[in-house]
Amino acid sequence: MAAGDFDFDAIVVGAGAVGLACGRALASRGRSVLVLEKEGHIGQGVSSRNSEVIHAGLYYPTGSLKARLCVAGRRALYAYLHSRKVDHRKCGKVVVASEAGQMDRLEGILAQAAANDVEGVTALDAAGVEARAPGLRTVGGLWSAESGLLDSHGYMLALQGEIEDAGGSVVTGAPFEGATPLPGGGFSVRVGGDGAMTVTAAQLVTAPGLSAQTVAAGIEGFPAARIPAGRFGKGIYFRLTGRAPFEPLVYPLPIPGALGIHYRKDLGGQAVFGPDLSYVETEDYSVDPAKAEEFARYVRAFWPGLPDGALVPDYAGIRPKLHGPGEPQPDFQLRGADDHGLEGLVALFGIESPGLTSSLAIGEAVADLLVHG
Repeated sequence: MAAGDFDFDAIVVGAGAVGLACGRALASRGRSVLVLEKEGHIGQGVSSRNSEVIHAGLYYPTGSLKARLCVAGRRALYAYLHSRKVDHRKCGKVVVASEAGQMDRLEGILAQAAANDVEGVTALDAAGVEARAPGLRTVGGLWSAESGLLDSHGYMLALQGEIEDAGGSVVTGAPFEGATPLPGGGFSVRVGGDGAMTVTAAQLVTAPGLSAQTVAAGIEGFPAARIPAGRFGKGIYFRLTGRAPFEPLVYPLPIPGALGIHYRKDLGGQAVFGPDLSYVETEDYSVDPAKAEEFARYVRAFWPGLPDGALVPDYAGIRPKLHGPGEPQPDFQLRGADDHGLEGLVALFGIESPGLTSSLAIGEAVADLLVHG
């Protein structure tokens, strides 16, 4: 098909933070964009069930997509949130070592942050931690001045607004049902829902979070061997009754496969702890109240002042992981034509934390891939 014969220049599958950021990046480059979302509202999946933390970029291997896109995305994100008047707070973060044997790991994180060009990270002794967050049990810590919080839904509404202001469309209740490459380039995309239809586009981006593997398998010609196995990593949260004890974020040292149960005072002023990590087979968002005791033991390792019975079940999220228990945590996967052989397609896999922080930079990286291959 000739360029002018397509219904849209680009179709994006998934209207979470990352899909919307991809749509916004493409629209800002003059593309006509359609974003498809299977749920009835934007941001109902991974993007609505996380900590809403803005990550500085401390932990990720130097040169990895996670490291580069987190740092670039975070810098862009603060400016974007300010310009669009989206609620956010640069509250900072304390990373704590609760015993002397953890200090080597803390020093490793400090070195990693420096290698990743993360600004505003300094070492703290126990007194320095106490000054930032009185009442923590520590032998030392790190201060990350650039860490913060955002209203993720307000952010996604701003992205949607930009796409629509540029003449694009974000359509909800419109599940992706499959795509076929067209002779000469482009894709025919089948859309379900009440307004079932078939639309065409020169370019296709898949950013559907937990459905990434299913969506890729629905694209004719996508090599099955190039679809990474996916896992559901469930994390639950408990809310603290009573006054929030700390202003900054408080993080213990990371656990295998995740950053571990951390503390935040959310934008509404309430204290929340989580998430943990367990692997599940289905999208199960239940929170077992009996896990409160397990959470309390974990939290008391760094905050012994947690009152008895003060944790109440809050919510759960599921992360699209590309690894299982005990396996090394892989990088983001942005798969272009050089990977799967389909020109004009970028497929995203494993976009978990720090995906929200990285979203603006991911969008720009995807747009670059579609331009440069």
